[in-house]
Amino acid sequence: MAEPPSHRNLPKGSPDAPHSAGNGAATPARKKKVRERRPPRDLPHVGWREWVALPELGIAQIKVKVDTGARTSALHAFGIRRLTKNGEAWVRFEVHPDQRSSESSITVEARVVDERSVRPSTGKVSVRPVIVTRLRLGENEWPIEVTLVRRDMMGFRMLLGRQAIRHRCLVDPGRSFLSGKPSEQGPRQRREKPSPTSTPQEGS
Repeated sequence: MAEPPSHRNLPKGSPDAPHSAGNGAATPARKKKVRERRPPRDLPHVGWREWVALPELGIAQIKVKVDTGARTSALHAFGIRRLTKNGEAWVRFEVHPDQRSSESSITVEARVVDERSVRPSTGKVSVRPVIVTRLRLGENEWPIEVTLVRRDMMGFRMLLGRQAIRHRCLVDPGRSFLSGKPSEQGPRQRREKPSPTSTPQEGS
């Protein structure tokens, strides 16, 4: 029977020759790991300002500023009153959906899911109630967190933060209104009325 070839007699670089680790010891060849690139998701593009709807709050359309520098979205609200329904914290507030106009207002009630300290661009920290509601942007709709705060001095009634659009949209900061107005996207959802069995009580 023929003896296997000796490594001592094999030329350097032969496929049967062992790899040297530098100290004379032979080490097995390492296989390079090839990372598979995942194809990018086909996400819709949005501009730095867009029209959206908040159907659960009865807001058919409102102009928002898309701000990836802000983590949480913010909605202009005034006349905020604390309520209690079935042992849960709620708020009643009013919204001016039209930009730079106070002629029309919408009265809204929503359940409070959190109280959050927010530091706006002014640098003054404020504690804001947080609600969850559905956002309609273009042909898509999903729930988002929104903080309630007075935005009388701001140019937009609503700020759309990065948490709301993460993994859902790609922002083109050089363009505007890429999604169209919500009224052009089909019928609006009806807002569900609060349960008649629960009577709100004003809190402190």
